[in-house]
Amino acid sequence: MLTFVSLCDEESTTIVCYILNPFSAIYCETFLKILPLFEKGIKAGGKRHLTVFSANVAKLFVIERRSGNNNINENMVVSVKVFKKATPNGKVTFYLGRRDFIDHLDYCDPVDGVVVVDPDYLKNRRVFGQLVTTYRYGREEDEVMGVKFSKELILCREQIVPIINPNMEMTPMQEKLVRKLGQNAHPFTFHFPPNSPSSVTLQQDGDDHGKPLGVEYNIRAYVADSEDDRQHKRSMVSLVIKKLQYAPPNRGQRLPSSLVSKGFTFSNGKITLEVTLDREIYYHGEKVAATVQITNNSKKSVKLIKCYIVQHTEITMVNAQFSKHVAQLETKEGCPITPGANLSKTFYLIPLAANNKDRHGIALDGHLKDEDVNLASSTLVQEGKSTGDACGIVISYSVRIKLNCGTLGGEMQTDVPFKLLQPAPGSVEKKRSNAMKKMKSIEQHRNVKGYYQDDDDNIVFEDFAKMRMNNVDMMD
Repeated sequence: MLTFVSLCDEESTTIVCYILNPFSAIYCETFLKILPLFEKGIKAGGKRHLTVFSANVAKLFVIERRSGNNNINENMVVSVKVFKKATPNGKVTFYLGRRDFIDHLDYCDPVDGVVVVDPDYLKNRRVFGQLVTTYRYGREEDEVMGVKFSKELILCREQIVPIINPNMEMTPMQEKLVRKLGQNAHPFTFHFPPNSPSSVTLQQDGDDHGKPLGVEYNIRAYVADSEDDRQHKRSMVSLVIKKLQYAPPNRGQRLPSSLVSKGFTFSNGKITLEVTLDREIYYHGEKVAATVQITNNSKKSVKLIKCYIVQHTEITMVNAQFSKHVAQLETKEGCPITPGANLSKTFYLIPLAANNKDRHGIALDGHLKDEDVNLASSTLVQEGKSTGDACGIVISYSVRIKLNCGTLGGEMQTDVPFKLLQPAPGSVEKKRSNAMKKMKSIEQHRNVKGYYQDDDDNIVFEDFAKMRMNNVDMMD
């Protein structure tokens, strides 16, 4: 569906924005918000480009100055972003349409991509692919005398070249890449096994430069005579991917709550604390609203209220558990709450990864790039199962309220669990989140080396060519 937004200024200059998207209303709203940033360049007769991304497809909006005529030039490009990485000798190259793969509990998105191989380099050898997970549960610098604190598991392996199943069904992205890259392009598909853990990274100290703790996935392709042959770095390529869980389409109607009371020795009466949240599932970046009701029927006074959002992390490999505060608030508003008094107040907290940088042990949603990192999402399991059955690193969240009742009265506290997740794919919240995030990063990426666009098929390649060997013709 082709739509366009047409605006006119006092000089009858028409600003045209072409949008090809079924959810164009969202992008029209975004376009109108940022239009003032481009007015100066437009009135001067220049041309400005604004890029807004949906989940996997980049929309390039061309905004230009026109005289007051009806000749509309449909100058719009629809671009698809593709991740590219090659072996050090440049003979084998990965092409992947996305790096985030969603676990829907009952099934998981397959890893679909294309491998391009130089046929002269193979010489009757084969190309094999692997889907690998690395579970690191200890620091790399502590590995001494052959003791390792990581496990590497090959979840899926198959021969890519020559292809075993020539009639395999390709995705639209694979079809487009094979058509563009020619006869040396070979599609592949890997599947995550059931109950495989989500990608989680535990944040390191600022001076720790080793591999981070957590669960990491990557795909590999290598050239060899047989599947079990030794892999050579010069002919092997590896690309990190993420396996994530998203929120269900319906957040539910249940309001989590907790009610506790505390009595005191040699004193009659109790202090009652009730905490209620406004929803069960929150999206990253949303405010968590906790309504606190305190009833003081004791002879003690409440002097201070503390509010925390706590991230609970369980490392199943070593049966270790710990908790970290990712947002906190202390207040004396309404205090002291004297005997016989009541207080009802709503506190707002926002758990963000940006507010917890360089804090050791904070769990993140798979650390690929700084600009798109979130706190680790809550671990979801299939209906009928408990989180105790999950493997890898299990994440949960709760709101913790503490009341300080003085030196002799001590403290009382309660926790209310909730879920922190990313919006469901296809939801309005997810599209708006993607659009705003990509708008912030597009300018810094536009002139960065490693990004280039193929104008024929409108494919934007992001090249991960960090290393190339001096002798590109080196053979195994």
